[in-house]
Amino acid sequence: MNKLFTHWLLCALLLTTGGANAALRIFACEPEWGALAKELTGDSATIYIATTAQQDPHHIQARPSLIAQARRADLVVCTGAELEVGWLPLVLRRAGNPRVQVGTSGYFSATDYVHLLEKPQRLDRAEGDVHAQGNPHIQLDPHNILRVADALGQRLAELDPAHAASYRQHLQDFTVRWQAAMQRWQQQAAPLKDMPIVVYHSGWTYMNHWLGLRQLAQLEPLPGVPPTSGHLAGVLEAMKSQPARAIIRAPYQDERPVQWLHEHTGIPALTLPSTVGGNEQAVDLFSFFESIVQLLLGVNS
Repeated sequence: MNKLFTHWLLCALLLTTGGANAALRIFACEPEWGALAKELTGDSATIYIATTAQQDPHHIQARPSLIAQARRADLVVCTGAELEVGWLPLVLRRAGNPRVQVGTSGYFSATDYVHLLEKPQRLDRAEGDVHAQGNPHIQLDPHNILRVADALGQRLAELDPAHAASYRQHLQDFTVRWQAAMQRWQQQAAPLKDMPIVVYHSGWTYMNHWLGLRQLAQLEPLPGVPPTSGHLAGVLEAMKSQPARAIIRAPYQDERPVQWLHEHTGIPALTLPSTVGGNEQAVDLFSFFESIVQLLLGVNS
């Protein structure tokens, strides 16, 4: 009996030790937050990214694989501000994981830590896909990435005190490298100030604010409403008196309206990565922003 009890005690100790040293399991809704989590955790966390740069994060199916990953997660890191409202609540509800429900320390909403632009004066579904809290596409301004990094680093230390010192060191290292990169991008992008552009969707607001771009028109007549022939004709007419330098879309957005306007105006059609993985160059957060700047510089002539 004593041997059996000793065996059980040893197993319990091993399980407890294993749980204490196990890698933190992070469920990231979008690639940018998965990439940021990687910067802040190094090899001390297991990171699952729920979407890709080729998907519209507004419209994702609550697949069983997502539910299974959320069920095992210690931390869910998402954009918030209703970006994932069509699928994340269902995933969390079906996962039944009390650690990562909204309102717990295991649920992290990046938009809680930045100033949101384009907050609507009134809410009316007739105005299209309007987000009540403001434009959620915060990942397109590197200043926002730094603000979210600081908050996420603190949350990681809170959830996993055993690795708190490591998280703080990773955050410090990332901050130094990121601030240097932001200074470099700002210098490189100086010629882009006041560059006129047309966009497919209103997802580029934070990039415009960061770089000083001037958005002349949007191919969607209303946010989330596919371009109509009448609206495209109106944009075409406007381009005759005030032409843009580029027509911008994300990789997951319909190429046909962009090509149509390009063929009728000669304005370059430009596919910009909207997150990490959006093109072959954007393999991490640093190369993501570097790619945006270089692609815009390439058409600004």
